[in-house]
Amino acid sequence: MIEGETCCAQLLVGWHVFQPIAREIFMSADAKKKKDKKKHKKRKADVERAAYNGEDVELTGGMQNRSKIPTKLYEQKLREMQIELVKLQHWVKQKKLKVVVIFEGRDAAGKGGTIKRITESLNPRICRVVALPAPTEREKTQWYFQRYVAHLPAAGEIVIFDRSWYNRAGVEHVMDFCTEDQYREFLRTCPEFERMLVRSGIKLIKYWFSVSNDEQERRFQGRITDPTKRWKLSPIDLESRKRWVEFSMAKDAMFAVTDIKQAPWYVVPSDSKKRARLNCISHFLSLFNYEDLTPEPIKLPPRQSDESYVRPPITDQTIVPQVY
Repeated sequence: MIEGETCCAQLLVGWHVFQPIAREIFMSADAKKKKDKKKHKKRKADVERAAYNGEDVELTGGMQNRSKIPTKLYEQKLREMQIELVKLQHWVKQKKLKVVVIFEGRDAAGKGGTIKRITESLNPRICRVVALPAPTEREKTQWYFQRYVAHLPAAGEIVIFDRSWYNRAGVEHVMDFCTEDQYREFLRTCPEFERMLVRSGIKLIKYWFSVSNDEQERRFQGRITDPTKRWKLSPIDLESRKRWVEFSMAKDAMFAVTDIKQAPWYVVPSDSKKRARLNCISHFLSLFNYEDLTPEPIKLPPRQSDESYVRPPITDQTIVPQVY
C-alpha cells in the first residue's frame, strides 16, 4: 500500500512538472504570439518605469536601443544637459581650449538630430558646425586633409564635423570615388594626422552612430513619405542600402587602424534617437573637467527717453502682409 501511494505521488509530481511544458508545446501560434506580446509589453513598462525613476536596469533582446524613453524624462534631462553645455562653452572660451568633435555613422543614424540638440543653445561664434559638400575639382588636387584643416578651431572654439575626413575610408572607398592607393594612403596617414592634431593642443573626440538594418529602413521609408525630409535622401544613401555589408567591412577596417589611444572612437547605439542624444551629450560632457563660469545675471538698463523724437509715419514703410 505504501509502495502504491509512493508511485501515485511520484506520478502527481511528474504531471505538475510536465503540465506547463505540455501547455507550451501544444499552445497555438496565436496564443503564443499573444503571450510573447504581453510579456514584451510588461518588460517595456518595467524599463520605462525604472528609467523614469532614474534606476539602472539591464536591458536585453534589443530593448536597449529601441525602447522609448518617456517624453517628460527626455525633455527634463535634455534641458539639464543643455544648461551644462552652456557652462562648458564658457569654460572652453575662458581657458582658450580647441575642441574638434567628429560625427560619423550610418545614414539616418541620428547624427544630425544630436548635433542640433548640442548646438541649439550655444553661441554659434564659439561652437560651429562644418558640413562640407563634395570636393571641387580644385580641391581634388589638394592634399586630402587640406580642406578640413581650414576649418579647425582657434583658441576658445568648438568645431563639430558633420561627416569629416573619414569620407575617404567609407563612402569614397566603397563607391570607388577614390583609388585603392589613395584609400591605403589615408589609412596609413590618418592616425598620424590625428596624433599631430592632439599634439598641437586640439581635443579630438570621435563618435560613430550605429543603427540597425531594420531601423535604418524604417527611417528611410519615413523620409520617402515626408516631403519635408525627402531632401535628406540622396542617390548615395540609396546605394548604401544595397551595399550594407561593404560599408560594414569598410567601417571595421577603419576602426582597426584609426581607433587610436590619443583619439579613440566612441560608438553610440542609436536605434532610439532620444536615448542616443542623451547618451552622447552626457558622454561628451563627461570628457571635460569644467567649472561653471557662466556670467552673473545682467541688469537691464532703463530705456532712453527723448520727447523730441518723432517717429516717421508707418505708412512710409513696407509692412509684411499680416496673413496670420
